[in-house]
Amino acid sequence: MAIIKAHYPSPLGEILGAAEDGKLVGLWFRDEHRFIPAESDDWPLTPGDALLQRLGKWLAAYFAGENPAIDFPLEPRGSDFRQAVWRYLREIAYGDTTTYGTIAKQIAAEQQRSRPPAAQAVGGAVGHNPISIVIPCHRVVGAGGNLTGYGGGLWRKTALLQLEGVLPAE
Repeated sequence: MAIIKAHYPSPLGEILGAAEDGKLVGLWFRDEHRFIPAESDDWPLTPGDALLQRLGKWLAAYFAGENPAIDFPLEPRGSDFRQAVWRYLREIAYGDTTTYGTIAKQIAAEQQRSRPPAAQAVGGAVGHNPISIVIPCHRVVGAGGNLTGYGGGLWRKTALLQLEGVLPAE
């Protein structure tokens, strides 16, 4: 089956969702051009797809300040290392944050490494997360709680963390 897509409005800008074989494979802010695959223009617009409809309801609930359950399958594509990082991202609770270094230590423990991967390597994997918001890469902060890179822009990371109550609303 081919990849299909739908567009969603959000308070932070238009979002593009992509699904294949009933699984979510991508979710990006529409202006994240360097992250959206070039072939996305060729994917058919299929907003009536059952999974993409569920995604739309999930996004609406999320942006309404709720913590909706993820009731659809995810299939991000990437290397084994990136998959490991993205697995840890999914464990970060709504309204909570973690650091790149903490994820590196968790991966080292899981893989029984004597040394954790560099926090920068974890940052690279976080930065290539193809399913933003749902796989919450915005919940990863630098050492000491500093807000660092986000593919959708730091202003969106700030807004998402404010929505979840991590940061005070301005």
